[in-house]
Amino acid sequence: MFDLRQHLKVFILMSLSTVLQTSCMVGPDFHSPNPPKVKKYTEKPLPEKTVSTPGAGGQAQAFITNKDIPLLWWELYHSPELNQLIRMGLTNSPNLAAASAALRQAQENLKVQIGNSMWPAIDASQMMQRQRYSGVQIGLPNESLTFNLVYTSFNLSYTLDVFGGARRQIEALKAQVDYQNFQVIAAYLTLTSNIVTTSVAIASFQAQIDATIDLIKAQQGLLDILNKQYRLGGVSQENVLTQQTLLEQTKATLPPLQKSLSQAKHALSTLVGVFPEAPLPIIRLDRLKLPRELPVSLPSNLVRQRPDVRASEALLHQACAQIGVATANLFPQFTITANEGWLNTSFANLFTKKMRFGL
Repeated sequence: MFDLRQHLKVFILMSLSTVLQTSCMVGPDFHSPNPPKVKKYTEKPLPEKTVSTPGAGGQAQAFITNKDIPLLWWELYHSPELNQLIRMGLTNSPNLAAASAALRQAQENLKVQIGNSMWPAIDASQMMQRQRYSGVQIGLPNESLTFNLVYTSFNLSYTLDVFGGARRQIEALKAQVDYQNFQVIAAYLTLTSNIVTTSVAIASFQAQIDATIDLIKAQQGLLDILNKQYRLGGVSQENVLTQQTLLEQTKATLPPLQKSLSQAKHALSTLVGVFPEAPLPIIRLDRLKLPRELPVSLPSNLVRQRPDVRASEALLHQACAQIGVATANLFPQFTITANEGWLNTSFANLFTKKMRFGL
């Protein structure tokens, strides 16, 4: 009986032997650009720490050289409200979801290419027909024969990657996966930084509004006192008008702050994926804790941490690999094929040597 597994082993071993002996990869090999050969950002050395100031959050912050920023960098503020906003944004962001979907698509395309180009293609087919043979063809009009026809075949083919075109295509798709991955990271960093920036801006606007309202109350109280003194003849009308002008000027600064606060809240609602009327956690400046240590990465490391730079590098890698694909297409392709089939009038006698054919 025909041993299909033995034939497959011989075919695969011959194919691998041929590939190992003759294959090469045409086209240029990609090399990452060298990082900048600098060790500092300014001409003069940076101070070791910031200058402390009185008040909340005014403590000095130390610069720690050659230390990377943590992935969950917003947790350095120790604000549960800010952490909640970040979680809402990461869950509801359509941009982040679209970037993640594009990454999964690129990964699946890579898997398909690896399966199609690096492994043999095996196909099996089976057919059963009811046949009737007429005796008229041989001069026997009264004779006829009815029988079953069973057909089964296995086909195997493998394209040898002699010039490396398939491997270069896989390399290009891997670079595409890297590009989409950095796009996800860029969307992640953009979203989280915008949420933090907008949240701090809201807290700042609210603090300015509260301070302005307190100032208006104080100036209104002073104006009331001056009016009483004016009625008693203690001050001139000029003093009253001066204080009233100052009060109106302070009141005029309140609407722009309220407008900016409303715009920032609407922007934050968009970032976290909720409607503007939905309640959001309230962040106050006095509840934010500034980190005591500020990490400072080396310029060479900072370049490797930027997703936009890495994404551009991945596109360059992909273009370099596509040159190899185009170059390999200039040469002939070699494909090894094999097939084995059986033909009989019944399943019981199908896999017999007498009724076997193949190449």
